[in-house]
Amino acid sequence: MQPFTTLTAIAAPLIEADIDTDIIYPARFLTITEKKGLGRYAFHDRRYDGQGREVADFVLNRDPWRQAGILVAGPNFGCGSSREQAPWAILDLGIRCIIAPSFGEIFRGNCYRNGMLPVTVGEADHAALLADAGAGASLHIDLNVRTITRPDGSTIAIAIDDGKRDALLNGWDEVMGILNLYAGTIDRYEQERRARLPWLNR
Repeated sequence: MQPFTTLTAIAAPLIEADIDTDIIYPARFLTITEKKGLGRYAFHDRRYDGQGREVADFVLNRDPWRQAGILVAGPNFGCGSSREQAPWAILDLGIRCIIAPSFGEIFRGNCYRNGMLPVTVGEADHAALLADAGAGASLHIDLNVRTITRPDGSTIAIAIDDGKRDALLNGWDEVMGILNLYAGTIDRYEQERRARLPWLNR
């Protein structure tokens, strides 16, 4: 998993509330399990019409937001089913951070597991960040100091659990996180078990 330390990128506004995982990654594509290339299906039915042509007024089809690396979304983003292809597709599209007032809990967890940062912000901060995104501005995310820096230089704090932050900073998936955080405990247990139950090692 690619570590997440800092990110400076254009932010795209996606104001609508309750964008569920079927909007993010339509169910008919669930037979595709390879992560690479899934970005072409992200928000597919919003980005393309029935003939496969781009929908001109969808934000990610317009400059400068085609190059967005941050998404400022509406409340309850990622609600609905647990499909992990939803964050895979967004990540493959080039977006590494999503900022919203709230998230679907399973989607939020899947973001962390795939090296993408979901940030929950309050109403006033959300409105300010939506304005920045609507103007095509870039935001600077620094997970080391847990801040979002706006174009005017003001900062917004990122609330994140220490364990999830450490995993993102180091690029650890869940297994690597356990091994790195508890390697000493695991090693001591295995040594004790070998001494206590030697026949298991034959």
